[in-house]
Amino acid sequence: MAVEQQEVQVSEAQIAVHWREEEYYYPPAKFIGQANASDPAIRERFREQNFPECFKEYADLLTWDKYWHTTLDTSNPPFWKWFVGGRLNACYNCVDRHLATDRNKPALIWVPEPEAAATEVITYQELYWRINEFAALLRDFCELKTGDRVTFHLPMVPDLPVSMLACARLGVIHSEVFGGFSGAACGERIVDSQSRILVTMDGYYRNGELIDHKSKADEALAVAKKQGFEIDKVLVWRRQPGQYASKSPMVEGRDFFVDEVITDYRRRVVEPVSMPAEAPLFLMYTSGTTGRPKGCQHSTGGYLSYVAGTSKYYQDIHPDDTYWCFADIGWITGHSYIVYGPLALGTTSVMYEGVPTYPDPGRPWRIAERLGATTFHTAPTTIRMLRKLGPDEPAKYGYHFKHMTTVGEPIEPEVWRWYHKVVGKGEAVIVDTWWQTENGGFLGSTLPAIDPMKPGSCGPGVVGIYPVIYDEKGEVVEAGSGRAGNICIRNPWPGIFQTIWGQPERFVDTYYKKYCRNPESKDWHDWPYFANDGAVLAADGYFRIVGRVDDVVNVAGHRLGTKELESAAITVEEVAEAAAVPVVDELRGRVVEMYVALKPGYVASKEIEAKVAKGIETQIGKIARPKNVWIVADMPKTRSGKIMRRVIAGISNFTDPGDITTLANPEIVASIKEQVQTEKRARGDVPRELTAQEAEEIKAFGKNE
Repeated sequence: MAVEQQEVQVSEAQIAVHWREEEYYYPPAKFIGQANASDPAIRERFREQNFPECFKEYADLLTWDKYWHTTLDTSNPPFWKWFVGGRLNACYNCVDRHLATDRNKPALIWVPEPEAAATEVITYQELYWRINEFAALLRDFCELKTGDRVTFHLPMVPDLPVSMLACARLGVIHSEVFGGFSGAACGERIVDSQSRILVTMDGYYRNGELIDHKSKADEALAVAKKQGFEIDKVLVWRRQPGQYASKSPMVEGRDFFVDEVITDYRRRVVEPVSMPAEAPLFLMYTSGTTGRPKGCQHSTGGYLSYVAGTSKYYQDIHPDDTYWCFADIGWITGHSYIVYGPLALGTTSVMYEGVPTYPDPGRPWRIAERLGATTFHTAPTTIRMLRKLGPDEPAKYGYHFKHMTTVGEPIEPEVWRWYHKVVGKGEAVIVDTWWQTENGGFLGSTLPAIDPMKPGSCGPGVVGIYPVIYDEKGEVVEAGSGRAGNICIRNPWPGIFQTIWGQPERFVDTYYKKYCRNPESKDWHDWPYFANDGAVLAADGYFRIVGRVDDVVNVAGHRLGTKELESAAITVEEVAEAAAVPVVDELRGRVVEMYVALKPGYVASKEIEAKVAKGIETQIGKIARPKNVWIVADMPKTRSGKIMRRVIAGISNFTDPGDITTLANPEIVASIKEQVQTEKRARGDVPRELTAQEAEEIKAFGKNE
């Protein structure tokens, strides 16, 4: 009994960590020879003694209208200001300054989802004209001025970066809502940002279908109106010129087709507005929040410097690369590493409209082969999907990547090894990056030509970033201790967001209050940034992210990270995807249930269920053995491919799974519910009615997805 009580007193920050340390993989000599950062002296240049002036190296990648007088202003912590006194324009830095030498180089290559459709190549010169014309329309037709906000609800089409850069040209703050989000979610963000203009699209292709997108605009405006806010104009880009892909009627005096209005602004030149470095560039609303939306406000000079610098050194982007970030611009990854970072460096950035597996899982590799892509950048969700549905497809195509990125969540070591060996053909370096919407750019990663790679570990802090792991009492969790805690960043950096739009108190409370040593201090050392992620630091200085601090299952006092449970499950040969969820249990408080989806060609069986349970027990311990393993046809997923754990947690606990309207496959929920709850009832395994607090916990599980 004494042992059991001792276990219950485990610190909230000490998530159980049982992963074994993985082997190193070393960068190929061919990559090292051409890398932007192959000299280890870069770490010396960015060491803490040279902070904050070390970030001048990033800022000097840009063209400034006026140089700054203060690199970092800490007078109003934690509302840091970077490159104060400096002035620049983000659009000029991404487009105009490349025209003198590279006007005919492709800036964007857009691949439509229908495979028979023509790929669109947009040169820097053509991009310049498109941006200027739309900027003129926004300024003169919509009467927008510097500091105004505009909401976009656009899919992966060239009109999205054109719209973003047109706003940046004018000093107008843009707020892109992921195209897969509902109209209601868009409406909430319109109200929060007080945007008077909505830019949307009539339709786009998804899984071979032309989706009606304009109908979401009507829903968004209805939600906004209910909250007392009305839009002035809705600008509608058309997916196919002269054709209308929506059944939603155009409202006279409110809705306008961009291709019709823009004819009045052909070849109109709009001079880029010189903006203060600390002026807001865009808002990016974090996904999965509850209550009022959380709009992360990013600056112009600090943000653009940071994404340019990390694109150069960590993405190893060269001007002659064909760089493909297989993400959506509706997320921060797309803003930073499809649009602003690559274009600031004058490279060619690839955009793809549709899903990775349409019409089959060989599609990404056909695109890579045809375009000669040198870099591939995507999320573990996509990698797992491609591994599940087309494990042998990459070998069929003659592409050769020099560099691959994984971003968005921790990647399981088994999946990492497939990515390296099969997708990268053993030739490419991998950077496993850790960062967040709030951060602007990478926080943790290996330097690709200098550091060895280790599956499942993002690596050390990137140059100029000084991470630390604290426990709940604010004590440092030492490297090699085997204990996890809360990962924090001790210092400000140029890419950090400036505040939560309109909610400065929430900004301080969420990210700085927990570990602030002195609220009166103006010394940045007293204001560590709390990332709300759990992590463990190995003896070699590599961090392993174990997931959001609230994505843990507390079994008899052992706090088990969902990612380590899922990593253990996915080592079973037959398993393609796994999700761990908590179930209320009278004896142990919570127990684990595992949901797994199998690779093609395998059939669900009790033997596979047993292998999954045994694999978790072997790798983590008996405490982690799942109560049940459910083999399902597919997981409930968002449009971006993330598994919605809160939905299956609700099913396992016989509670409401919550809103499923934004799922890519909402029909799977009923199927899983029928399978799981029917079998549980047959076993007499129905949990008691949950308390209000327990129900809220289950509902909130995985809320940061």
